[in-house]
Parts: sequence; C-alpha cells; structure tokens
Amino acid sequence: MAAKQLQAKCLCGGVRIDADLDNQEVGACHCDICRRWAGGPFLAVEASKNVVVAGTDLLGIYESSGWGERGFCNRCGSTLFWRSKDAAHYAISAMAFDDLTEAVLTKQIFIDSKPDWYAFANETESMTGAEFLAQFASAEDKPNG
Repeated sequence: MAAKQLQAKCLCGGVRIDADLDNQEVGACHCDICRRWAGGPFLAVEASKNVVVAGTDLLGIYESSGWGERGFCNRCGSTLFWRSKDAAHYAISAMAFDDLTEAVLTKQIFIDSKPDWYAFANETESMTGAEFLAQFASAEDKPNG
C-alpha cells in the first residue's frame, strides 16, 4: 500500500503537520504521562516518513523523557504529537487530522496504567508498559541490530 499524505493542525491552525502515512491505524496510549498531557488516553497515528511541521514559531516542545518529546501549540494549547528525540518517529494526535476517514483503532499500550473507570469497546492488540518497552530493549540488545 502506498503512503498517503494527510494534514493535521492545532485548534487555531497556527501549527500544521503534513505526514505520509502507510496506514491509518490508531493506537491509544494509557500511560500516566500521556493521560495527563492529553486529558485522556493519547490517540495517535504513527508516522516516520516525510513529516513536515509548519508554524514552528508557535510550536512548544516539552522533553518528557530521555528519548522523547511532546509537541503542542503555544497559542491554543492543542496536543499535537509525541516524537523520538531524533525525529525519526512521530505519534501524531489522531484528533488533529483533517481527514482520517479510514482510521481503525488497532492497538492499546500501557494498558496496565489505564484507570478502571473507562474502556474501549474495540478489540485491539493490548500491551502492558513493560511489554511495550521490552520491544525497544530487545532490539537494542541484539548484536548488530
């Protein structure tokens, strides 16, 4: 499947993101940081190709860990993305896209951090925080990996 370019923006339109998406699979992160930052689970689409952010004069960046940072609009406060520090991987807010008509909720991570008072009805792949983080540790631990 060829990548499809989609546009996302903040509430006031001051920060815009163009990204090539291989698919429109939406993931939900239930970690404590995402829930506090996004006001609920962070619903995002992964992007790693041709991500262009415009309106960077209004873009706020918060370093939330040793490997990642979060982007938001300084004017309207919209939650926009999480990205790796090397900007090779983005998780862009699904709610910021203009047209996400083919979206499907496929994955939930940090499911063990999710409060008991909400749940999604969709059947998804679900990973605990430890399972999710182990993916990266095992890739780094492999020789020549």
